[in-house]
Amino acid sequence: MAPLLKKSKKTKKKSKDSKKCRRMRIVSLEPKAIESDWWDSFWQKNSTTPGSTVPFDEAEGFKYFFRVSRKTFDYICSLVRQDLVSRPPSGLINIEGRLLSVEKQVAIAMRRLASGESQVSVGCAFGVGQSTVSQVTWRFIEAVEERAKHHLKWPDSNRIEDIKSKFEACFGFPNCCGAIDATHIIMTLPAVDTSDDWCDQENNYSMFLQAIVDDEMRFLDIVTGWPGGMTVSRLLKCSGFFKLCESGERLNGRVRMLSEGKEIREFIVGGSSYPLLPWLITPYESNGISGTMASFNAKHNAARLLAERALSQLKGTWRILHKVMWRPDKRKLPSIILVCCLLHNIVIDNGDKLHPDVPLSDHHDSGYGEQSCQQVDLQGNTMRENLTKHLQYCKQRRPSN
Repeated sequence: MAPLLKKSKKTKKKSKDSKKCRRMRIVSLEPKAIESDWWDSFWQKNSTTPGSTVPFDEAEGFKYFFRVSRKTFDYICSLVRQDLVSRPPSGLINIEGRLLSVEKQVAIAMRRLASGESQVSVGCAFGVGQSTVSQVTWRFIEAVEERAKHHLKWPDSNRIEDIKSKFEACFGFPNCCGAIDATHIIMTLPAVDTSDDWCDQENNYSMFLQAIVDDEMRFLDIVTGWPGGMTVSRLLKCSGFFKLCESGERLNGRVRMLSEGKEIREFIVGGSSYPLLPWLITPYESNGISGTMASFNAKHNAARLLAERALSQLKGTWRILHKVMWRPDKRKLPSIILVCCLLHNIVIDNGDKLHPDVPLSDHHDSGYGEQSCQQVDLQGNTMRENLTKHLQYCKQRRPSN
């Protein structure tokens, strides 16, 4: 009887092991199953809020919540997937105890950046806790910062030529490579961190973002991390872009010979907050200028507005930059700003069109007066005069209707 008893125990053990394997197989498939259902539950929960302006159409609703189409969202997931799955997922679970898919992690992070809402509010929308939102968002920021670098870089010579031709066709400026502007990212700081350096002209604590954009409002170069208490012109001179231009390593392409016999080097346009330099052209002061100068200013302003509109779109799309940030880590904030700029460029590079309610209706620095820089470089002044004469020459040659 003993052998039969032993066999019976083995059979029982086998039966238990078989059940355990079946349970393990079910568990291993569960994370895959939730990858496709996060959007359905999110949409059902968040699209029917009373008084909400969420579009009825799901595709438009997706873009409303996350600022990108489903196709672009999938592309962003592909960029960061390796980083999000290669690190231990400890703690990244929802209220039902299931591990979060990469797609849901990306959605949480992008909703946090897009809405600027608190971590608690974003967590409620997805059924996760505040700490999970914090952890997921920072993992996403680190991954995008590393994997999407190619979406924000100074153009190669072929792309620069295309940008210059677009600026000339639209605004009449030959050899113009972009437009520059700066904005304040406003924040509150704990008492121990407050100082005059971070307190700006409007008595807000803020961090600067300087951006150069192309004809499509794509960011070509950004500088951030500097205190809002400095002037715009000082910010420019602290930037790597300034040093490259001054040393002849940037905006150093071919010189354009105009039909009037004047030479025009590569340059960008900026507002009166910036110094007039050989490679940075600013407008004439508005007092007592001639009609020709006023005509130049009008063309210049139209080109310069590309940078202003890009920053308005950036802050309108990624509202975390537009709202007053509550005691951010000043060492991490530049990464958040950079990632928002990278996402801005990814939207453009993927041909996405924003929901019409997204861009800001007011100025990106609403309530801030424009600073004035009196620095005038002689070569810069000559460049501006040559451009003014060129615009006048083109106007006179244009056939009248």
